[in-house]
Amino acid sequence: MSKIFYKAIGLIMALFFLIAPLGVLQAANLSNAFRVNTGDVYSNQDRLAPSAWNAGFNITVNSGAVTPEQIISTAITALLSLLGVIFIVLIVYAGFIWMIAGSDEQKVTKSKDIIRESLIGLVIVMGAYALSYFIINVLMPGGQIGAI
Repeated sequence: MSKIFYKAIGLIMALFFLIAPLGVLQAANLSNAFRVNTGDVYSNQDRLAPSAWNAGFNITVNSGAVTPEQIISTAITALLSLLGVIFIVLIVYAGFIWMIAGSDEQKVTKSKDIIRESLIGLVIVMGAYALSYFIINVLMPGGQIGAI
């Protein structure tokens, strides 16, 4: 009974951590979020543009057009964020196994192996992020990773 409970909780947590980063993709393009609704169509009056301009952000550069570089950078960001979430889940899972291991050395060794392998994966993901950040900044001067 307890194994089924732990598997169900683990599945629910995994689904949450896998689905939660996808919300970033839906919230990425908010070009009409602050437009003034004047009936059937949205007017070109933008309440946010003057404030954004004063803060140093030019939000009207592409006038809503999404470039392929921005799509690729958003996809890279989402993928690397998902891998970071998987790392956290693995660390929590390994720590949980270690805590309930008691005096079973085999479980302790298994959890240490999971922690070591997930740390190696984290280093690889961080390296991939650094490399993609460098490449995106070379291809898109002044651009940001994940900016649409």
